[in-house]
Amino acid sequence: MKLANKIAMITGAGSGMGKAAAILFAKEGARVAAVDVNEAQVKETAAAIAAAGGHAIAIRADVSKSDDARRMVEETAAKFGPPAGVYNNAGIEGDSNYIANMTEEQFDHVIAINLRGVFLGMKYALPHMVKAGGGSIINQASIAGMIAVKGGAAYSASKAGVIALTRVAALEYGRYNIRVNAICPGAIETPMAQRIRKGEPPKPRALNRISVFGRMAEADEIAKVALFLASDDASFATGAPFVIDGGWTIS
Repeated sequence: MKLANKIAMITGAGSGMGKAAAILFAKEGARVAAVDVNEAQVKETAAAIAAAGGHAIAIRADVSKSDDARRMVEETAAKFGPPAGVYNNAGIEGDSNYIANMTEEQFDHVIAINLRGVFLGMKYALPHMVKAGGGSIINQASIAGMIAVKGGAAYSASKAGVIALTRVAALEYGRYNIRVNAICPGAIETPMAQRIRKGEPPKPRALNRISVFGRMAEADEIAKVALFLASDDASFATGAPFVIDGGWTIS
């Protein structure tokens, strides 16, 4: 098992890519602290892990709030030990609006969760990792942080910021044997994607535009990349944005 006896903390673990990663990490031997603002959903994730014979705890936390971010790390350390792997996955799509029509509240809300949430997750986990002698941090970015998306000023800015934060953290903490990488997904079939489509199925023309495979990825496909980055298989990878987009950005 790739994560045998390791401790992982995953935010946004109540659904989508975070839930898929939590279940996969546990299957690979990790003890998982599953974190989400939706307490009912994250308890379901922890229960699914336990039912499969794994070890998990559910923590309700709003990653944009400093007290919650500190508590989720401290609770993980208290119940399992210092996290060797942290997947800062929690994020929202926010409201779509052209810049002149976007309210400050709309912009700030997305930045608070998607960018400050990643910052706080690293801020409070890093001291534990330094003391433990190393670890791996995975930050959820997006190809929206690399290309322009109409109506997505807040989302794109937040994800570009995550990539920048990832690089800085990798530079600062490499000497402590801590690797920091970002995942930049393209179109992934998650509850967020379904909300954006307002419950409608994806249109074939759109699928052909956003992927050379003519399909969206499943959450498990991103979870497998996160597993690679959390494991010793990625021992020389740090400071990198891993683009997993089905070819969207090459067209």
